Amino acid sequence: MTVINELDSTCGISDDELTQRFKESIRIDDEIRRIKGLPTARYDDEKKQAYLEYPDGRREYVG
Repeated sequence: MTVINELDSTCGISDDELTQRFKESIRIDDEIRRIKGLPTARYDDEKKQAYLEYPDGRREYVG
């Protein structure tokens, strides 16, 4: 069951569509950062630690 809140009724965007748009915007930003040679922030669930991933595949753990 999908719950419609006040924002959805005024903008006409469902929660699912908003989530999809958000995920796509993150994917596009990551792609742009790779093209520019900038690192992207990631999280390693196994090590429970944040890291920067560089376009060459190198990982640099933070903290």
